[in-house]
Amino acid sequence: MDKIKIAIVGVGNCASSLIQGIHYYREKTPHNAIGLMHWEVGGYKPGDIEVVAAFDTDKRKVGIDVHEAIFSPPNCTAVFCSDLPKSGVAVQMGKVLDGFSEHMNDYDEKRTFVLADKPEPTEEEIVRILKDSGAEILLNYLPVGSEEATRFYAGCALKAGLALVNNIPVFIASDPEGPWARHFEEAGLPLIGDDIKAQLGATIIHRTLTDLFAKRGVKLERTYQLNTGGNTDFLNMLNQNRLASKKVSKTEAVQAVAAHRMDDDNIHVGPSDYVPWQNDNKVCFIRMEGKLFGDVPMNLELRLSVEDSPNSAGVAIDSIRCAKLALNRGRGGILEAPSAYFCKHPPRQFTDDEAFQMMEHFINSDGGDGD
Repeated sequence: MDKIKIAIVGVGNCASSLIQGIHYYREKTPHNAIGLMHWEVGGYKPGDIEVVAAFDTDKRKVGIDVHEAIFSPPNCTAVFCSDLPKSGVAVQMGKVLDGFSEHMNDYDEKRTFVLADKPEPTEEEIVRILKDSGAEILLNYLPVGSEEATRFYAGCALKAGLALVNNIPVFIASDPEGPWARHFEEAGLPLIGDDIKAQLGATIIHRTLTDLFAKRGVKLERTYQLNTGGNTDFLNMLNQNRLASKKVSKTEAVQAVAAHRMDDDNIHVGPSDYVPWQNDNKVCFIRMEGKLFGDVPMNLELRLSVEDSPNSAGVAIDSIRCAKLALNRGRGGILEAPSAYFCKHPPRQFTDDEAFQMMEHFINSDGGDGD
């Protein structure tokens, strides 16, 4: 098989886990590969992915080899594959725009972004870098709240002729009033989004339990999901002004599978606090209150502790391979099945069982999207 050539915007913890995973699974076989949803997607294995371009704005990453940059501060995720060869791909200076929150300046350098003192590239320069690299797919790993920057890079992807996988809660694929779905369809370029859903994270567990309540006839009356973590994502989200789309994305993911939509006062889903010593470990607390047979009350409480970035990397690996399949098939525009299965805020919500069946159909068929 040919390589799947990708470009990455944001060389943070998620990019680190993804790149480590690409190399980690090259040494595995289907019999000893733990932690993947699919060993092959359309004949492509995880090790068939190659990073050919990367952008960041941190001075400790810009200008150095991407395989070194993924271990540079403030990255703090688990290291499970450290023996990486030089990639020959230097991290390029990216466009800042709203990709940096000013409150990050108030924290120690080992915990926060440190902006590089380099000229920002123009759109034309970024498009040229993407074209020259041979990249086919652009992955967006910008910080939460990077609305302007995400739209900037989506435009660069279009002009450079790349598919887009939007891993953050800025509404590109799922914006009903926006032009992006039409633009990507007209260009014949696949689009997957928005906001990556972790392999076994807070959202997928909360959705599964909410769906279970509905199927078992238990009325869900109130629920919350509280999350704490110590990576730069949680530090960035201390700025409440950057959280609007994130809260919508996570809340709608749960509301979409409830038997009846809950009043806003009875559901709270979102990031809660930054705890530095947790590093990339995310701790989630879920509480669900309901009534079952005879209107008798019940409640459920759950605590989840998981390394945040590896939890998303296996999903990203499948998203990349689905985008490549669509490119091979000449499919442009929103990929509904991958978006529904891999993302919290797709253009259309389905139950996870429905989305799984759609995904399997998408992978194993020659063309259809799995409707």
